[in-house]
Amino acid sequence: MARTPPRPPRDAAPAPRAGKAVTIRDVAKVAGVSPITVSRALNNPELVTPDTLERVRAVVARTGYVPNFLAGSLRSRRSRVIAAVFPQITNSMFADAIQAFTDRLRAEGYEVLLGLSSYEQREDELIAGILGRRPEGIYLTGINHSPQTRRRLIASHIPVVEAWDLTPTPIDMLVGFSHEKAGAAMARHLLAKGHRRIGLVWGKDPRAGVRRRGIEEALAEAGIDAVPASLEPPPGKFQFGREGFADLLRRGERVSAVACSSDPLAQGVVAEAQQRGLRIPEDLAVIGFGDFDFAAHTSPSLTTIAIEKARIGQLAAEALIARIEGREVAERVVDVGFRLVEREST
Repeated sequence: MARTPPRPPRDAAPAPRAGKAVTIRDVAKVAGVSPITVSRALNNPELVTPDTLERVRAVVARTGYVPNFLAGSLRSRRSRVIAAVFPQITNSMFADAIQAFTDRLRAEGYEVLLGLSSYEQREDELIAGILGRRPEGIYLTGINHSPQTRRRLIASHIPVVEAWDLTPTPIDMLVGFSHEKAGAAMARHLLAKGHRRIGLVWGKDPRAGVRRRGIEEALAEAGIDAVPASLEPPPGKFQFGREGFADLLRRGERVSAVACSSDPLAQGVVAEAQQRGLRIPEDLAVIGFGDFDFAAHTSPSLTTIAIEKARIGQLAAEALIARIEGREVAERVVDVGFRLVEREST
């Protein structure tokens, strides 16, 4: 006669159910408490005893239970989710801003979902999907949006913060700096060093385009109208910097200085120039943009434009938190500025 198998201990994890996820009722049963107690332990732990809290958390860990935040948000009308749109994760220019933005929001109990717009190529599609999920706030990189996306964002009444650019007419709030002025500062620095034959190794993304306009206008004011350029696909890479400078030389451009739309491009220009026997800065001055981690530690060290990347992320997060919580935002448009850092390459 077959023996009846022993009953599992009360604190064992429930057996997997084909095609079904572990529910709050499963957790409650194993923990020996009610589903409402499990909910309180997960969402308001101060309302349950330490012993109960420890027991519920232990069962959650063993069972792999994932709370249904969607159901909770439908009841509370709060998703605690912020959507953030960045051009690419391969461009480390944005890494510090992403980290600071995420850290600040998580400290307030929000989760950040990242979306990649591929430098605005698929922003319309991405924003439509984001709005359908009703996040509590949206972070956008840049100010160049299609009229349709702009209308959708305004009509959604979801707090929006744009970053990395400046405009007097943001969708809602903005934290950034003037790319045009940054470009002009690069030009004026090279002019002050006595350079008149200046070339560009430049990225083709929209923000780099604004910086290019700034540098070319500043050079035109100094009587320099012909500015040879080698345009490279985003994001700027070391390889593209080398290829871009080689392209300028192949075309017979005799330049005494090269301005680059990013530090990786500038470092590529330095490497290509040195391989060809050119001295930096005696034979060729090079200036970059972004003040990447390596810029101060290369040989020669790299002159560049420094941006407070982490501050952009933090201020953007604080602006969203204020709006979500119904507080007034002191400044709808915040200009964090930039600074030119002169090093050995110029």
